[in-house]
Amino acid sequence: MKMLTAEITKLLDKLYNLRGEDSVILSKMDSERSKAEETKERTAKEKTTLQETITNLTEEERVLAEEGEKLVAILSRIKTDDFKIVLEKLNVDFNPDKISEEVNRLLPATISKVQEEKKSAEDGLVKVEVEMNTAIATIEELAIRKDEALSNQARLNEYFDLALNGNINITRDSITSLLEKFEFTEDECREAAKIMMFPEDALYDYENKAQNGSTSGKSISEVFAEAKESVVMEEEKPVVEEKSVSPKEALISLLTELGFDYLDFTSNDIDKVLANYNETDLRRNVEFAKAKEIKLDLFVDNVELLYDRELEQKISKLIEVGKEPFDIYLNPNILIKYNIKDLDSTIDRLKNSGLDPKKVPLIAY
Repeated sequence: MKMLTAEITKLLDKLYNLRGEDSVILSKMDSERSKAEETKERTAKEKTTLQETITNLTEEERVLAEEGEKLVAILSRIKTDDFKIVLEKLNVDFNPDKISEEVNRLLPATISKVQEEKKSAEDGLVKVEVEMNTAIATIEELAIRKDEALSNQARLNEYFDLALNGNINITRDSITSLLEKFEFTEDECREAAKIMMFPEDALYDYENKAQNGSTSGKSISEVFAEAKESVVMEEEKPVVEEKSVSPKEALISLLTELGFDYLDFTSNDIDKVLANYNETDLRRNVEFAKAKEIKLDLFVDNVELLYDRELEQKISKLIEVGKEPFDIYLNPNILIKYNIKDLDSTIDRLKNSGLDPKKVPLIAY
């Protein structure tokens, strides 16, 4: 039988949080959806404004060219001798040739400026549409993920109800496979399954304390932050031995230090990073991204960038040719697709083709 130790209390704190409306998973999804909704609304307004700007500039370009051509044609047909007397008497300096020359000199530059403004608005529209479509896709994905999370939560509550009533007949594999969806570690899944299948003492004791409001008293953020630790309080001993830290614990500790919630990463993500782990590279990449104000979500969705030794060079190269950090954040595939040598070659090819790398959307690289 399991007693209600500090370690088991931490585990049950996490499990009980996931059972309720304030579940850290559901809260995070709601927060992400709120941000995505705000982005969608903002970019929709920006898109409308840019489309109106492009329409107005297109019309302005057409009118300038049309009216300029008409004006030059009219001036070419005017002969000052036909109006010599009236111009002299009124002392009016009217020279059709000079005016026509000024129109021909100024009109191309004016039209070119309008065209540049329109091109800038078109580039902005592409960027806004990418951001808006990303937000829309995020909202749709979160809706699917939340339905799944609610379904998993309902199953978790069902298992707990059965366990607390002493009627649980669910296999350990069923429990662990469900908990894996909440991104519990293998050890946590195994321990939680034992607690639920044999609820005497530990689970019953915790439930009684929960009903009386006398559980750990810590916020769920504290509980999840401490989940990476496996420090078990023991009776005082004459000699205190230091507990060895596993590579996985060291990685989780580093991720937490750098501002990540390690529960955002899957077990496969963690294993992938461990297989290529270098603390110096990982720390340098994250600190560089922070310095460029690139969201840490970049690494959560693309863990291979954590250990990419050329990441700083690639981001710096893209910024050098005029790309904004936010553009890079929205298009992480460019960082995964190319090494620095291939990225340099791609940019050189664009330049040799007469294209400005700054104006070519990253999605087209």
